[in-house]
Amino acid sequence: MSAVIPYSTPAIVLHWLVALLIFAAFPLGVYMHELPLSPDKLKLYSYHKWIGVTVLMLVAVRLGWRLTHVPPPLPDSIAAWQRRASAIVHGLLYGLMIAIPLSGWLMSSAKGFQTVWFGVLPLPDLVGKDKALGDLLAGVHEVLNFSLLVLVILHVAAALKHHFIERRPFLQRMAWDRKERT
Repeated sequence: MSAVIPYSTPAIVLHWLVALLIFAAFPLGVYMHELPLSPDKLKLYSYHKWIGVTVLMLVAVRLGWRLTHVPPPLPDSIAAWQRRASAIVHGLLYGLMIAIPLSGWLMSSAKGFQTVWFGVLPLPDLVGKDKALGDLLAGVHEVLNFSLLVLVILHVAAALKHHFIERRPFLQRMAWDRKERT
């Protein structure tokens, strides 16, 4: 078995920070959606939007990092079809991590609710108020989110399969333990 080549520290921090924010935003979005209109629901929507805008910004940084830093290679023992599948899933994950916050921002704009990041920085509306468009974007936002959920489950399942069933130390590639890192 070849040595594990880990991701860089910035890549690991960005990976887990974005993952944590997504793991917070998704259940919050599902929960708040069904609540009756109230000040608490509006507060939760604000939190959800703050997380979404933060994810969008962090993913932009993450993409910049990824485009300027070559990720560690997969072990030679990984089959060609798995390499292709990994590249496709990662590409889709990145695409959804951009499309989901943008669809939420577009939806808020179309529904006439300005996005104000952390209650301080008002972001420009991306489209004019349009109820039909807002309703359409709400559906798009939901489909994109559940698509992300499926891909995240696939991503985690693949990492766990490689690590625990095939005994390849995949989890160490994205681990916090930095003792061996130079």
